[in-house]
Amino acid sequence: MADRAGRLAAGERMRAPTRELAQRLSGADEVLLLWHPESDRVELAVRNLATGADCQIEVAPADAIDAFYHPFAYAGRCKRSDRVDREETTIDDG
Repeated sequence: MADRAGRLAAGERMRAPTRELAQRLSGADEVLLLWHPESDRVELAVRNLATGADCQIEVAPADAIDAFYHPFAYAGRCKRSDRVDREETTIDDG
């Protein structure tokens, strides 16, 4: 407790935790709607539980519910995680 008080006295800001606004499971896809209060950003996180592939999509607050229910409509803005094994990725070039 004294350490925290010392940091606050030194001017260090405490980070507000990210808040989970909604969560759902659709097949093997887990969809999370997250709010980052410090930056007032809304983010959609989609993870395939079978493969571990995931991505994060920043969405406008006005689009948050639509993105939550239709995440693949926003997939063009997906920031993919580096946790995906490249060996699991298959490219079919015809």
